[in-house]
Amino acid sequence: MTYRVALTGGIGSGKSTVADQFASFGVTVSDADAISHRLTGPGGEALPAIAAAFGADMVDATGALDRARMRQQVFADPAARQCLEGILHPLIRADMLAETAAISGPYALLMIPLLLETGQQSLVDRVLVVDLPEAMQIARVQERSGLAPDQIQRIIASQVSRAERLAAADDWIDNSGDPSSLWPQVERLHQAYLRLAQPHADCSPADLASQSR
Repeated sequence: MTYRVALTGGIGSGKSTVADQFASFGVTVSDADAISHRLTGPGGEALPAIAAAFGADMVDATGALDRARMRQQVFADPAARQCLEGILHPLIRADMLAETAAISGPYALLMIPLLLETGQQSLVDRVLVVDLPEAMQIARVQERSGLAPDQIQRIIASQVSRAERLAAADDWIDNSGDPSSLWPQVERLHQAYLRLAQPHADCSPADLASQSR
C-alpha cells in the first residue's frame, strides 16, 4: 500500500515550492488544485453537477466553470460553498487516490490546501504543514495576485487558523526565511519519509524531532 504524506498550509505559504522540491527527489506529487482545475475546465467531469446545482450560466462560453462568478457566490454564501465542496471533493479525492495507488516510489505527496477544513486526514499517513506568519502570507499573496489585503484576510479567515493547522501537523516546514532555507528541511523530511514508508520501518520519533510539532 502506498505511504501517503499530505502537504498543506495556508494561502501563500509556499506549498507549491515545497512540492516542487519533493518532486525533484522523484516523489510523486498529486495536486488537489490541479485536479480541481481539470474537473472544472472545458468539458470537466464536475461541470454537469455544478450546472445542475448553480445554473447553466456558471459555465462560461469556453465550456469551463466561470471561476470569478463562482468565487463571488461561495464567499458570500456558506451554503453555496458547502454545495460546491460536496460536488468537487469526492471527485478530487478519488482522483488523488487513483494517482497515488500504483506509484513506483516509496511514498507519495498529496498537496491538499484544505486538508483540515475538509476532514481528509484519514486519506494520509502523515501531515506536513508549510508555515509562516500571517503578515508574510498577506504580503506574498498580494505580490503575486494583486489582491487587496482585506480580500486576502477574508480568505485566511475562511481557512483553519495557523494554530489549528500546526496542532494537526506531524511535521512542519518553516518558510519564513530565505528560500534557500527550504531545501535542507525538505531533504531531512524526505529521508525520514523514506524510512517511514518501509513496511517494517523502525523510525524513532527522535528522527523527526527537528521538524515535529
